[in-house]
Amino acid sequence: MNKVLQGVRVIEQGTFITGPAAAMILADMGADVIKVEQPGTGDPFRAFRGGLYSPHFQTYNRNKRSITLNQKLPEDQAVFDDLIRSADVYIQNFRPGAAERLNAGEARLRELNPRLVYCAISGFGQTGPAAQRPSYDTVAQATSAYLNLLVNPADPRVVGPAVADAMTGYYAAFGILGALYERGRRGRASSVEVSMVEAMCHFNLDAFTHLLSEGEVMGPFSRPSVSQSYVLRCADGKWVALHMSSPEKFWQGLATAMRRPDIFLDPRFATREARIEHYEDLIVLLREIFASETRDVWCERLAAEDVPHAPMYDTREALADPQVKHLGLEVATTHPEVGPFRTIRFPVTFDGKRESDVTAPPLLNEHDSEIRNELRRATRPYEKDR
Repeated sequence: MNKVLQGVRVIEQGTFITGPAAAMILADMGADVIKVEQPGTGDPFRAFRGGLYSPHFQTYNRNKRSITLNQKLPEDQAVFDDLIRSADVYIQNFRPGAAERLNAGEARLRELNPRLVYCAISGFGQTGPAAQRPSYDTVAQATSAYLNLLVNPADPRVVGPAVADAMTGYYAAFGILGALYERGRRGRASSVEVSMVEAMCHFNLDAFTHLLSEGEVMGPFSRPSVSQSYVLRCADGKWVALHMSSPEKFWQGLATAMRRPDIFLDPRFATREARIEHYEDLIVLLREIFASETRDVWCERLAAEDVPHAPMYDTREALADPQVKHLGLEVATTHPEVGPFRTIRFPVTFDGKRESDVTAPPLLNEHDSEIRNELRRATRPYEKDR
């Protein structure tokens, strides 16, 4: 793949997900990401399952190098400062004010390197009445009204992955790319700020647009009823998902696949508007029909009629799907000490070449000597690329 960010150096002082996710996106595109961690323990995500190499940590820390620094020690602070002088981007996800206490505030680092793009990620923003509140994924989902769209009132519980954490990191990466572009065009280094609440409110844009344009407060079933989306259990206990959207041909195809051409004789299901109004009635009908055959049978019938559908896979099934295999989404490498590392590749393709190369997440302080030697030599092979 064309390493579009080759020559860009990123210093990441991130923990858990938001900061590490932002840095990983940049690393996946070729940036040299140096993760600065606390001696002994490192990123707290390292130890979520014992040891210092948990699956949680592995998820967001591939393609990086690790060094540990105790910035209370003058010699380590000096190394950190040299790293900043060599960098294009600095990323942190501390609570507001914590970076300044670590001698890593924006004003100080910009004195060391006026061309530095400084990225600060927070839970609720850098200022305001909630700025100092702790925030994690579920807190941000709840505050942004996103969680309200996921929780089934009949069985209220938090579901799904850490969407707010990951999306905030991705928004931060987008902001950094914009700042790097501006620096290249105008020579000005910007600061980048994003909070989890802001990121998730924007990610939840559809619900807010319905409120602001129509006064409608959306609930968990608002979008599925309009988009005519379903998950249906088949005779073998497996599930299939349908997204019928608006074209009438999809419903004609579904009726044929179900061998129920009479479905449109029922006025509750005769038009798109009627199907939206009677969404719950249609679910009952479809559940009964789909329970009569196995998932493979349904997928064959639905594919033959060009109905938008997919098996509702678990992760193991997804990786076995022929199209996923064709796209080469699973990539692997071997860490010399930890052993095999398998992951999902970066999804963006440049110049028609999919990225298959990956380096395993680093052991704590794995690259200490390597990085310190680079700084001592005071030669930066990427300088010419800036």
